[in-house]
Amino acid sequence: MEHNHLFVKEKMLQRSVLLAMHLQKERLYLSLLVVTLVCLISYSQVSYCLSKKTLSRTVMRSGIPMGGVVCSRGLLCSQALSRRGFASDAGLPPCQEIGMPSLSPTMTEGNIARWLKKEGDKVSPGEVLCEVETIIAITVEEEGDIAKFKDYSPPASDSGAPAAKDSAAPPPPKQEPVEQPASSPEPKTPKPTSSPSEDRFFASPLARKLAEEHKVPLSSIKGTGPDGHIVKADIEDYLASRGREVSAPTPKTKDAKLAALDYVDIPHSQIRKVTASRLLFSKQTIPHYYLTVDTCVDKLMDLRSQLNSLQEASGGKRISVNDLVIKAAALALRKVPQCNSSWTDDYIRQFNNVNINVAVQTDNGLYVPVIRDADKKGLSSIAEEVKNLAQKAKENSLKPEDYEGGTFTVSNLGGPFGIKQFCAIINPPQSGILAVGSAEKRVIPGSGPDQFKFASFMSVTLSCDHRVIDGAIGAEWLKAFKGYIENPESMLL
Repeated sequence: MEHNHLFVKEKMLQRSVLLAMHLQKERLYLSLLVVTLVCLISYSQVSYCLSKKTLSRTVMRSGIPMGGVVCSRGLLCSQALSRRGFASDAGLPPCQEIGMPSLSPTMTEGNIARWLKKEGDKVSPGEVLCEVETIIAITVEEEGDIAKFKDYSPPASDSGAPAAKDSAAPPPPKQEPVEQPASSPEPKTPKPTSSPSEDRFFASPLARKLAEEHKVPLSSIKGTGPDGHIVKADIEDYLASRGREVSAPTPKTKDAKLAALDYVDIPHSQIRKVTASRLLFSKQTIPHYYLTVDTCVDKLMDLRSQLNSLQEASGGKRISVNDLVIKAAALALRKVPQCNSSWTDDYIRQFNNVNINVAVQTDNGLYVPVIRDADKKGLSSIAEEVKNLAQKAKENSLKPEDYEGGTFTVSNLGGPFGIKQFCAIINPPQSGILAVGSAEKRVIPGSGPDQFKFASFMSVTLSCDHRVIDGAIGAEWLKAFKGYIENPESMLL
């Protein structure tokens, strides 16, 4: 009996263990079933939204907007699944942001000058969407409907940043400056905002950069962005408030003789930023040296008068002294090709084409449109092309092909402004630029021992990159240029 009793106990224990294992498996299967059902429901919701085209211009739980201009189901689907949260809007289709392209090798930012399409307009590939300040128009590459335009203002947007966005959320309000008694010389800093971590402050990258440049502690800034984030406007408001407090008027004394300066801050235009960046790079990286020579222009002026008489009779454009200078410079580059080159880290690149950039001053800034293959063109063609490009520069309608690809530059301050002589900064990546001064009459010896006569001379200065053009090569080019100017008939052969 005792043996049977032990056998029954052992059987009951085995059944208890098996039952426990079975229940554990059931709980595991139930958990897997719940996870599978959740995944299927989430997938079906996203698929339904995409099939009905109701998922658009969505603001994710992470605070990043999904806005744009051109429909793209693939982009929208990937964003929806990665954000793990979405909202639907039956009024708009799925959208894609169009970024501002880099319009030149040196471009890092650009201002939108004018929108050429309205929200809701249909667009087709090749249509112009907007104009970037001073030079470029952006075209559309895909067909679609315009949903929303990004609000733009004078601060430039980085190249590659979207030119359109979802503007459903209003811009953050500016922080009100903190009032402080005039008697206190120290600025009153606002109390830092409370955050989950007292030693960490949430700020946009631009706000952090601005704060570092001006040595502003983020703990002194009250963020007005989403969830108390510090944005650029908060830093600017703090700096403006601190500037007003530091420069608060002090009581006048008898010894105070200097009054505050009156000034106006003029925002940089895009062309001004590009010019400043390129010329600063040139002076900091290119070893300049300068060669100056005087050229007699009497024969040149006589030839110009004869050619203009023919041009007027045929209804053509008048030929200027600058047109003749461009032609002479191009032919001299053909004769001395070492000056038609540029420096690279591995080699000197010598160009087979002679493309002359011409400096044109406008109310908006300095432009340098290009005359391609100037050595092969006639004077009338050069004259007409220069006038057309100068007009386009004044109208801010130059295209990239109108100023890219130059191999040498001519800058003339003589005729328009009467400058006798100056030194120009090389236009990178070129290795030379010619600065042209005004013509002036001088007394020179005549044919007899006691005879004198008047002659007109023009001073020109060649700026050279010493890495590419040695002094003797630069002098050889100036000799060839002077030969064409003093014997202009040779340019017509």
